[in-house]
Amino acid sequence: MFAVIKTGGKQYRVAADDLLRIEKVSAEAGETVTFDEVLMVGNDADTTIGAPTVEGASVVAEVVEQARDRKIIVFKKRRRQNSRRRNGHRQSFTTVKITDILTGGAKPAKKAAAPKEAAAPAVEGADDLKKLSGLGPAIEKKLNAAGVTTYAQIAAFSAEDIARVEEEAGLKGRFERDNWVEQAKELAGK
Repeated sequence: MFAVIKTGGKQYRVAADDLLRIEKVSAEAGETVTFDEVLMVGNDADTTIGAPTVEGASVVAEVVEQARDRKIIVFKKRRRQNSRRRNGHRQSFTTVKITDILTGGAKPAKKAAAPKEAAAPAVEGADDLKKLSGLGPAIEKKLNAAGVTTYAQIAAFSAEDIARVEEEAGLKGRFERDNWVEQAKELAGK
C-alpha cells in the first residue's frame, strides 16, 4: 500500500517502513506524528484520489532524528557598486520512518510505552556545576558521568586529572580555556 502526503509545502509518495526526510516538524526523536493531508491512497488493485484530500485517511510516522542540512552560501553582488552581501543558511529537517497508512478513519494503534530510563539520582552533596561560566546542563551531565560532582573536586584537579576527565567527557581544552579550576576554587571557598 502507498500514499501521497503533503507536508511542509511538498508532496511525498510513501509506503510502510520508508525513511523520509521532510521539512522540520516539532517533535522529538522517538515520538509519532500523524499526517492528515493525504492526497492519494492506493494498493495493487485500486487507487483513491482525494478532492483535495482523501476522507478519513492518515499516515503515521515515527520521528527518527532532527538535524540540519549542510550550509549553503548566499552571495549577492552589484557590479561596480562596491556592494556585496554574504550569508550562510542551514536548513533544519526531520527524518521520519513511515509506520502505518490508515484509511476509513482508523486511529493509529497505541504502541506500548517503553519504560523511560529513570533519571540518575542526584548525588548527595553535589554542587550546581552550571554556575561555572561556559558549563551548561549537557556538559554537567558529562562531568557527573565522569564522577565530577563538586567544586572541591574540580579545584583539587591536577594536570593528569584534567586530562583524564577531558578525555572521558570529550571536553578537549575546556578546563583551561574556560578557567574552570580557578572558578571552582572561588565557588568552593564561599
